[in-house]
Amino acid sequence: MINLIRGMVNKFHLVLHFSLLLFHSCYAIDNSSTITPTQTITDSQTLTSFGRVFTLGFFSPPNSTHRYVGIWYEFDPRRTIVWVANRDNPLKDSSGTLRIAGDGNLVISDGRGVVFWTTNLSSIATPNNSVAELLDTGNLVFRRVNDDSRVVWQSFDHPTHTLIPGMKIGGSRVTGEKIELTSWKSESDPSTGIFTAGLELLDDNNNPQLVVQRNGSKFRLWRSGPWNNVVFIGIAEMSSAEAFYLIHEDENMYITFKDTYVRNARFVLDHHGAFLGKQWDLDPQPNDWYEFWSSQSHTCDTYGLCGPFGSCIPSDSPICSCLPGFRPKFEGEWRKGNWSGGCVRITELECQNSSSDTDDGFIKLGSMKVPDYASLSFAIETEVCEMICLKNCLCLAYSYDSGIGCMTWGESLVDMQNFTRSGKDLYVRLARSDIDLALKNNTDPALKDNTDTAPKKNQDTAPKHNTSHGLSKNARLEILIIAVLLGTLAISICTKLFWKWLAKQRGKVASSVQEETPDDPDQVKVFKFQELATATNNFRAANMLGQGGFGQVYK
Repeated sequence: MINLIRGMVNKFHLVLHFSLLLFHSCYAIDNSSTITPTQTITDSQTLTSFGRVFTLGFFSPPNSTHRYVGIWYEFDPRRTIVWVANRDNPLKDSSGTLRIAGDGNLVISDGRGVVFWTTNLSSIATPNNSVAELLDTGNLVFRRVNDDSRVVWQSFDHPTHTLIPGMKIGGSRVTGEKIELTSWKSESDPSTGIFTAGLELLDDNNNPQLVVQRNGSKFRLWRSGPWNNVVFIGIAEMSSAEAFYLIHEDENMYITFKDTYVRNARFVLDHHGAFLGKQWDLDPQPNDWYEFWSSQSHTCDTYGLCGPFGSCIPSDSPICSCLPGFRPKFEGEWRKGNWSGGCVRITELECQNSSSDTDDGFIKLGSMKVPDYASLSFAIETEVCEMICLKNCLCLAYSYDSGIGCMTWGESLVDMQNFTRSGKDLYVRLARSDIDLALKNNTDPALKDNTDTAPKKNQDTAPKHNTSHGLSKNARLEILIIAVLLGTLAISICTKLFWKWLAKQRGKVASSVQEETPDDPDQVKVFKFQELATATNNFRAANMLGQGGFGQVYK
């Protein structure tokens, strides 16, 4: 009996020992930020960053039984997901594990050992010396043990549908490789959706724009307008996104954001194609995410809503109108609210009419979201940009920004909007008759800055900033020739006066040194030998001051 009791006690101690080991193992994982080659995260375990900001683990979306490995905010009880590892290959049950495999890769596998996701690194020099760590930034990094700088893989290089501070989207100029956001298919399906948000380079310059479009197509939903080194100029009230900044790394260019402007913020591309800025409400109630910015805050934000040469005005009804000098291409459809056909010119440009003796002009539209597909060129001021466009008959419009330079357009002007504030001045090329008509009517809010260029009695009827463009071509040529001649004459006169002044200054210096020869300041005094002998007492040694490389010197 005693032996039986002793045996039961020993078994109890053994079970207790293994239970404590198992508990310690689970506790160590749930309170650790790293995974080593000897550790495994099971479906019920999580990994938490050192500062308890983010958590990594298995989850199921709403109304779904599929299992994914994702990263979410530790403070959010709803587990808002910011990154998904196996988004296109979910597990069907809870047998999954996350571990460092024998080949050195970080893998997700099921109970049968089938791999559902891997970091897919071709070669790991020392697989047993690797560690995966979840940082307080939300970045899952795969690196060497005791060497934070040797990161071989990181989740920030493989974003899903959310952009968090420090994460970047962009790409390579050379390889064309892109890092972009891709929407979920639905709220309950994190697999690759049909919308992407990425960075588009313009003319190989350093002024990209953000673009939301259908995955694998050129169908656009929204764009930010070009980056001018401070803001995206196509976003109204850009202060809501001032946290963005550009990163250059060799031939790569990325955009990212820091949450110094908006704390606990994230940008997410939802399954409808809307790019949203959200912030965690720190008040006790409601303790939830609220939307502080949206790419689709108004119908006018829809890409190309008003068609070519049409502009969207949020405060108007209807919201679409043709640019000054243009009319709807399809009048019937336009009246029905189908504006996709856009607008066409009332009068063809004079530049394209070889028999015309006059030039076109430009009409200024203020506070505009500039059109898409701009060509960029260097210019230091608006006037230079104007001349660049004017000398090119195919140039339809121009705009200038000090952080971008000259923007010109040679094709249809699409995706324009009239902002209440912000925006840029857009100068649209028109025939002179259409400029006169537009300024006479002056009902377009974008024309508010042209009020001082309205036609005046006995004056040229072209806008004030375009009066030179209304002169005949022969007259402009004559003015150019006269200007060149006058300039040449002025330069010649200035050059002659300068040399005369310079010669006079030299004369003053010479006369102060050799006052005994005022009539010829450039002539060196010549002494006779007898004069020198008398002055030095026949070159006596007592009169010698010294001796150098050029001979003896006497006083």
